[in-house]
Amino acid sequence: MNKFFANDSRSLIETILVLLLLLLLMLALYDVLRVFFGVLTFALIFSVSFSSPYERLVRLLGNRRGLSSVIYSILLVAIVALPFTFIVSTVRHHVREAIVWLADVKKNGVPPLPKWISTLPLVGEDIGSFWQQVQDSPRDAIAHHGEQIRQLLRRMLTSGAGIIGTAVQFVLGIFISAFFLATGKKIMEPVELTTVHLLGKKDGLSLLAVITQAIKGVSIGIMGTAFIAGFLAWIGLFIAGVEYSLVLAGLVFFLVLLQLGPLLVWIPVVIWAIIEGHTGMTIFLIIYGIALLLIDAFLKPILIARSGGKIPFLVLFLGVIGGLAAWGFTGMFKGAIIMAVSHTVFTTWLGRKNAPPDGGARNDGGARKPIGSLPQGGPAA
Repeated sequence: MNKFFANDSRSLIETILVLLLLLLLMLALYDVLRVFFGVLTFALIFSVSFSSPYERLVRLLGNRRGLSSVIYSILLVAIVALPFTFIVSTVRHHVREAIVWLADVKKNGVPPLPKWISTLPLVGEDIGSFWQQVQDSPRDAIAHHGEQIRQLLRRMLTSGAGIIGTAVQFVLGIFISAFFLATGKKIMEPVELTTVHLLGKKDGLSLLAVITQAIKGVSIGIMGTAFIAGFLAWIGLFIAGVEYSLVLAGLVFFLVLLQLGPLLVWIPVVIWAIIEGHTGMTIFLIIYGIALLLIDAFLKPILIARSGGKIPFLVLFLGVIGGLAAWGFTGMFKGAIIMAVSHTVFTTWLGRKNAPPDGGARNDGGARKPIGSLPQGGPAA
């Protein structure tokens, strides 16, 4: 008897040790792959959003998936490179203007501020006071506001580095999505086999379908919001008569897709309108920019939740908002998947609890309920 308990206790201890080792291995694997989450997120967005055009391209080229992936990558990278080329050329142009302006300031002093800026509500008086200090004593004004200037420069450098890093992830995501699309369903075979082995065929495939639908909903929502924001930005810039409105709208699409928002384009445009003295255009751009910002903030979770298929709207909506608040950009996918899987597991457990016992009569002929299904008349999701 003592020998039996000793063997049983040893087996339990060994099982616990194996589980702890597996847990440590999974945590280490998470730390290793965490750096690639942003790249994989973009790869998922592109592979899901462009799967239909890619398959049409494959059929057009006679089922040559490798050549199709190369053309797909070149086209998307070219679209990404266009706004950056415009940014570089614009920055070079404005750097030259800034050098000329600084030389003029050294020679003739700081120019007076346009009167209409001083009359702006809320901020006009402060701007006018600061500008007057700069005119009277530039060194004292800069020294007085030195800490704010340093913080502004630090934020600009940090934001610039963040944008460059995200852009690199964006481009790498394009190439990885091309690999996903080229391999087709083969890349998912190990995941399907593992899930089916752990949960059974019906439950495993049903759970994978829910996860796939959550990823598809988030991808379509993000891409759809970026397209709508870019299109609306083009309309607003075109109405305002801003040059390069199409290129700037493409840049808005790119920034909204990166979850950086349209303000990085809109604020410089508003500042340009102020400097040029276009009062009406400035007011229009400010109002239009606020509307564009609200659309970007509210349309995205709604589109994501609406694209979730059979997954309830509220489940995906809470997952996207909570994941974004907890983990940032990649958190939209994490939150949506976690909420979708949790809802599916809960509804399955609830459905089986309400089902008749094994010995009683069953309407389904004794078949096992797949994950995500509910008995007829059961509680709604």
